Amino acid sequence: MKDDQNDLVIIFTVTLLIIVLTMIFVYVIFIRKKTKLLIEQKEKDLHFEKELATSQVEMKEQTLNYIGQELHDDLGQKLSVVRLRQNQLIPKLANTEKEELSELNELLGECIQDVRNLSKTLITEQIIHFGLIESIEREIKRIKKLRLLTIDFISQKHDIDITPKHGLILFRIIQESINNILKHSRAKNVAIKLEDDHDTLQITITDNGKGFNTNIINDGSGLKNMELRAKLIHAEFSIQSKLEEGTKTTITYHKNLP
Repeated sequence: MKDDQNDLVIIFTVTLLIIVLTMIFVYVIFIRKKTKLLIEQKEKDLHFEKELATSQVEMKEQTLNYIGQELHDDLGQKLSVVRLRQNQLIPKLANTEKEELSELNELLGECIQDVRNLSKTLITEQIIHFGLIESIEREIKRIKKLRLLTIDFISQKHDIDITPKHGLILFRIIQESINNILKHSRAKNVAIKLEDDHDTLQITITDNGKGFNTNIINDGSGLKNMELRAKLIHAEFSIQSKLEEGTKTTITYHKNLP
């Protein structure tokens, strides 16, 4: 009887030990998996933040370059023409009028210099970035001035309800696509269409260029970079292209995903 009790105690002890060891093993595996997932998520977040920071800097630099160039080339040139016309008129005026016009001419010269100084400052300084729609409109305006493309922009809304960070990433993808069209497609017409509803935002960019074989993607084409940026915000990215028929790029952004 006593031997039976001892056997039961041993069996119970061994069973308890096995259960405890099993629980410890399961707990260790759980902790490792949780730690691995946390590390992966952290790396993903860091990668996203890095890409976002890069995009913000790129966008701000381009915006500043655009504003600075506009000040220098447009407003600065117009003021210079006005000053030139004044210089031409001064010899034809009476002495009193010459003095008054000379004073205005000096003031105008100071304004021209101020504009030039401001344009140089804007090119190197930073500004707060614009929303998605306004950023696209400004980019299209800049491209149209090159007189290389006809761009149609279609959007039923002026404000898109997405986070500014994700909007910035989407703008960078659109900008990269336009740059690819300018560099490689030989297209004359481009259409950018935004379709926005409660759950998704679909962006379609089509051109009538020479097209390309989508099975052969050049590392320098920027397509992989666009696809990577889309993955950062859980957006779907696809390209359809036919030789001599053009290219269609589609980005589908899901608003409710984290």
